[in-house]
Amino acid sequence: MPNNQLLIGGLSANSLTKRFGTPLFVYDENIIRQRARTLRQSVTYPRTRLLYSCKSNTNPVIMKILRDEGFGIDAVSPGEIYFALSIGFKPGEISFTGNNCRTDELAYVVKQGVLFNADSLSQLEKVGKIKPGLAISLRINPDVGDGHHEHVITGGPDSKFGIWVYQLNQALKIAAKYRLKIIGLHHHIGSGILEPETFITAMEIMLKVAINFKGLEFINLGGGLGVAYSPGQKRLDIKKFGRMVSERFSAFCRHYGKPLQLMLEPGRYPICEAGTLLATVTDIKETPEHTFVGTDSGFNHLIRHAFYNAYHEIVNASRLKGPKQFVAVCGNICESGDMFTHGREITKFREGDIAAIRNAGAYGYSMAMQYNMRPKPAEVMVKGNKARLIRRRESFKDLPGIR
Repeated sequence: MPNNQLLIGGLSANSLTKRFGTPLFVYDENIIRQRARTLRQSVTYPRTRLLYSCKSNTNPVIMKILRDEGFGIDAVSPGEIYFALSIGFKPGEISFTGNNCRTDELAYVVKQGVLFNADSLSQLEKVGKIKPGLAISLRINPDVGDGHHEHVITGGPDSKFGIWVYQLNQALKIAAKYRLKIIGLHHHIGSGILEPETFITAMEIMLKVAINFKGLEFINLGGGLGVAYSPGQKRLDIKKFGRMVSERFSAFCRHYGKPLQLMLEPGRYPICEAGTLLATVTDIKETPEHTFVGTDSGFNHLIRHAFYNAYHEIVNASRLKGPKQFVAVCGNICESGDMFTHGREITKFREGDIAAIRNAGAYGYSMAMQYNMRPKPAEVMVKGNKARLIRRRESFKDLPGIR
């Protein structure tokens, strides 16, 4: 930290903002590759296939980095399929799991030749009519859910996702009616999971179901691997996770009678900690209750605190060490909920300083919007001492309705 400034890779946040402006998403390529390799090395089961859950960040440079690291794509919309194909992924490298899709969207998915993962009985019926005899997988709701917030729990009775585990007999009847070949089973219980045991609990339910399906080629255990956002959180023990999953899956395959492929769909894990949102402090305002540190970004760029009450580390990138002040860091959007934190001790800010919001690589830009008619920020990739623009900053001309 030369000159008491935050470094991203080998470059200071201040030098990056002088070159590229603010607000600015910055990603560290070495961290992305490091996390991807750590996960791959931790899951030792030999027939493991990793699919990047690209909804977490669809920047094409990030997706290509993960393709280099051997990842395929977990897509949740026809648009994600189109985008993945357009940047070089092959149909066989893409798995689609969408919910509440229109019939024309399902027809598009089938036409592209990607793996189709049925999310509901209705979806199964529609796809059967579109292409009888198709090889598919089933997304199962295993009656287990977990995650860092109720909005990201994707399993259990309160979840809209998947075919309820007790409706599988109906699914089999529909599949038989249209000669659909069930070659895989899938589940995803939630996001931000930090305890391997939670994952294994859901896995056990899946394996009890899977043993009754003949002719399976793979089991997809979904994603949801979390990162420690707040200081008190314990990091996911990825080696323990990999060991437990590999050992249990190997034992299941011996019992099943053949080595199936194991699929996992990480999104947050390989990219979250690589990303930082940099914003310029534009205003400091005092009230009887708060010191508001205003910035030129807002929840239109990183909605996680407003939406999930999520914690993100925030530092004064211009001065990491120095006298601290209890402040509420906020954005420039005309909403009371436009906050990055409602109150935290941070090295004292001055106007013109750079606020760095950490762990912003996942579900930052991909959930960004143009609310208040504010354009989206630029994105930059850092590798060591080099930085390159990987998405240009929007201008007023990019706003909807402007020609």
